[in-house]
Amino acid sequence: MQPERLTHFKQILIAELGKHTEHVREDQAAALELSDDGVKDTVDLSLMDVNKELALRLGERESQMIADIDQALMRIEEGSYGVCAHCGKLIDERRLAIIEAANGEDEHATL
Repeated sequence: MQPERLTHFKQILIAELGKHTEHVREDQAAALELSDDGVKDTVDLSLMDVNKELALRLGERESQMIADIDQALMRIEEGSYGVCAHCGKLIDERRLAIIEAANGEDEHATL
């Protein structure tokens, strides 16, 4: 892949990394805010636990996205970005333009 295209994808990934990092911070802050507000009713406590668990799970999902983006950035530095980790074939740049491909969700879409 040409260096200017790698730079382009790197900029996209860095921007996405910033967004997901901020989401993790927000989710963690939301979970901490739900810790204890003095509510003693069992229904309220149960609801608070569910909301806290949801906030933590969202944070886990965002953390996985951060790890996936970090891996993609590392592959850019190594020179293996855009090559399928499963079969070694080049991944079409149009697919690379779709950020979901960074998750490796689609067949051999691992960047």
